Amino acid sequence: MGLTDFFKRKQPKYDSTNIRVTDLDVGFVFEYDLESWEVQASYEYDWGDNYFSKEYKINNGAKTLFLSVEDDDEIILSVCNKIKVRELGENVLADLMTHQKAPTTLIYKDKKYFFEKESPGYFNDKARGEDWVEFIAWDFEDESGEYLITIEQWDEKEFEASAGKTVKEFEISNILPK
Repeated sequence: MGLTDFFKRKQPKYDSTNIRVTDLDVGFVFEYDLESWEVQASYEYDWGDNYFSKEYKINNGAKTLFLSVEDDDEIILSVCNKIKVRELGENVLADLMTHQKAPTTLIYKDKKYFFEKESPGYFNDKARGEDWVEFIAWDFEDESGEYLITIEQWDEKEFEASAGKTVKEFEISNILPK
């Protein structure tokens, strides 16, 4: 490699002395909940009005979770795992398919969740080179605002759900690039 090739190499978009959760990318490793996690995939969401968020598929060797990162004047983070929509109640799916309306409350694992918002948006998996895909998300929170549930509709009859909790930026530490 010549000297000019060295300088042409793409420089990182982050400060290597202060890597933050907003700098994550595929291959990065970090500590969360006393375990090491690796970023396996990176996704982008477009919520309209020039508002975007990111989600990372993370794995610790035993389980896979999803880390959501929003930068809306402050960093908002959540860690969730995929669940079956039917775990949220037998009428939830039927109501969503028939009326396109989310319930006002849900019970999941003996915890009550309250409807917060409906968010139409677009999803992109940059690594796969796919086009943006339209979807709708319905967000629920428990009374404390710490625990979350999201239901997403991807097609007329295709729904996914996830459950998790909010985390603070300091809980994601020792971030190392690929």
